[in-house]
Amino acid sequence: MGDTIRVVVVGTGQMGSGIARLILKKPALQLAGACARRPGRDGVDLGLAIGLERELGISVTTELDALLEQTRPDIAIQATCSTLEDAWRELNILIGHGVNVISIAEEMAYPAAKSPIKAEQLHQLAIKHGVSVLGAGVNPGFVLDLLIILLTGVCAEVESIKATRVNDLAPYGPTVLSEQGVGLTPEAFEQGLSNGSVVGHVGFEQSLQMIAAALGWELERIEQSREPIIAEVRRETPFVTVEPGRVAGCLHTAVAYRDGRAVISLSHPQQIHPEMEGVETGDLIRINGAPDLNIEGRPEIPGGQATVALAVNMTPQVLQAAPGLYCMADLPAPAAMLGDGIFRRFGRGKRKREAR
Repeated sequence: MGDTIRVVVVGTGQMGSGIARLILKKPALQLAGACARRPGRDGVDLGLAIGLERELGISVTTELDALLEQTRPDIAIQATCSTLEDAWRELNILIGHGVNVISIAEEMAYPAAKSPIKAEQLHQLAIKHGVSVLGAGVNPGFVLDLLIILLTGVCAEVESIKATRVNDLAPYGPTVLSEQGVGLTPEAFEQGLSNGSVVGHVGFEQSLQMIAAALGWELERIEQSREPIIAEVRRETPFVTVEPGRVAGCLHTAVAYRDGRAVISLSHPQQIHPEMEGVETGDLIRINGAPDLNIEGRPEIPGGQATVALAVNMTPQVLQAAPGLYCMADLPAPAAMLGDGIFRRFGRGKRKREAR
């Protein structure tokens, strides 16, 4: 095996393209190939597919099995979907080929929250094939869970947690915008809530359960609500135009209860171009405990850019981890991967593959 880490990107949408572009800037990483779900991407040069003004000499494929046989990567970053069910086939193929995986599917941030049986199956499959699997992303995966968990580390007691993330959806692609109901009429938004086509923020249950597990809390129930954010001015992104009176985003809240009282309250109002109506983005965490903590940052940690960075920056931790399924709270904290020196400690991570 050479000195570089061979990486395959699964997904060439907004997030997958950003991940691929960042990998190209990291000397210790080699972009070995890319797989897309969209048939129209099959055979397209990867450089053109991810928005570069040059070809890379790597063709995008829709055949994941064949790509893995050809490239034999050390790790894959999956950026195709939000749910565990939708990610399931790709995850099984990647793990079955002995490839370590970082997935930005929101439900993969803490899959046991909704699917404990499938989470255990992934864990056992990863152990069987000698690889490590991680769900990563800015939210879930960092702002409304890992960052909160780290902050509680200076607390002797924690009574309750409240956190709010106000963010801009404009950098995201059509899948995320559709999940939020962006562009719908208020009536269609309510219908979407009823039929499941509008889900709001995917990941609240994962964040709540990740926090609770880290603190040793058993949650008795989770209550959620979703309300449309209605535009008063025209707003546009490359994927959607929202006229006044239509939905620009979703206010999604979730509250976790323990011993009959609310202990974790998370709020996530997100919309496209909130600044057009005077809304400032930002992240706020308040911990009631000993001591009380109030941490606020404005503007928001940018969702798309931060998710791309986290997915790439967690490659050292995943490659060094023992085989199994992990969440962000299980592994060493992420850090910006600014030089290839961090990969000099990769001996054990590389040998996971060579030992099979």
